[in-house]
Amino acid sequence: MPTIDLKFGKKLKKYGAIDFNACYNCGTCTAVCSLSTEQESFPRDMVRMSVLGKSLEVNLSLKPWLCYYCGECTTNCPQEAKPGELMMSLRRYLTSVYDWTKLSGVFYRNLAAYIIVFVLIAIAVPVVYAVTEPGQEQWMHYGHLFEMFAIAGVFAIILLPNIIRMWYFSVWMNTKKFSLKHHITSMDALFVHMFTQKRSLSCEANVHNRIWWLEHLALVAGYLLLLFVTVFLDWFGTESSAIVYLGYILCAVIFIITFHFILKRIIKSPEKSTYSHPSDWFFVIWLFLMGITAFIVRLFIDLQLLGDNFWLYQLHMIVLSQWALIIVPFGKWTHFLYRSFAMYFENILGAREK
Repeated sequence: MPTIDLKFGKKLKKYGAIDFNACYNCGTCTAVCSLSTEQESFPRDMVRMSVLGKSLEVNLSLKPWLCYYCGECTTNCPQEAKPGELMMSLRRYLTSVYDWTKLSGVFYRNLAAYIIVFVLIAIAVPVVYAVTEPGQEQWMHYGHLFEMFAIAGVFAIILLPNIIRMWYFSVWMNTKKFSLKHHITSMDALFVHMFTQKRSLSCEANVHNRIWWLEHLALVAGYLLLLFVTVFLDWFGTESSAIVYLGYILCAVIFIITFHFILKRIIKSPEKSTYSHPSDWFFVIWLFLMGITAFIVRLFIDLQLLGDNFWLYQLHMIVLSQWALIIVPFGKWTHFLYRSFAMYFENILGAREK
């Protein structure tokens, strides 16, 4: 018999859920959702699970990741139960379920914890520089090494185990079987959705959704390419004009798009930008700061001004460290990874049913 978690509703409110108990199961959200089918009462079934405290069923479900929050369900809900916000809170909750360190849950539930760790990192970077007293060139070399080891370490120690835990909950617990064939033949879904998020185009066909998709596509491409340029091509150390100009362009793409995202959250339009959890703000603001500080540092290198303004590079390292150590492994960045794997795991489950 399924276990009912009587405190599940209170837990979800700590992850940003709003008024979902007002739902009286009318089905309007399912009727207006472009992703619902005759077989799937989406997103109504997730609302009912949350109201009834079926936390185990939620833990085993991939459905929260299949929602791109076009906002139609929240806009049309007659009870103002805000099902779209519930789906967003369920994604945050599931992130904490997958995270073996449990730090994601701590940061999502406690804004103070987020701020304290950000401040500690902001203090640590200049303190380490002052204590070690390396030369500027050596410090930038250390910064480059930090980028490489942070990426490898975060993925190997935190993200990869979390993806395995996600697989355990969503695939293994639902099937109790492993099929290598299904895992291989379904893998195309992982890469297609990771880089294009094309499923979002199945949502309401309006101009806001199309613009969001295009911006998201450009942002993902820009972010991944800038990561490649800075880490593998050593953007701050290279003398190649082609690499330097490419880095400038990618930085510009990132901070222009993220600035637009910030603006939409400020004016609360369209619907998906109406309600913002602190993690949403941290994600877009720090990604914006990543782009603009990297741009300025490289510009000062080219103008031969960085030596007298080396605090700019330290500022960039503070932003980079906060991004790499907090937002990527424990913040909203993980949605990019988990949503992509959710599409992959969904295909595996679908292949088993055929």
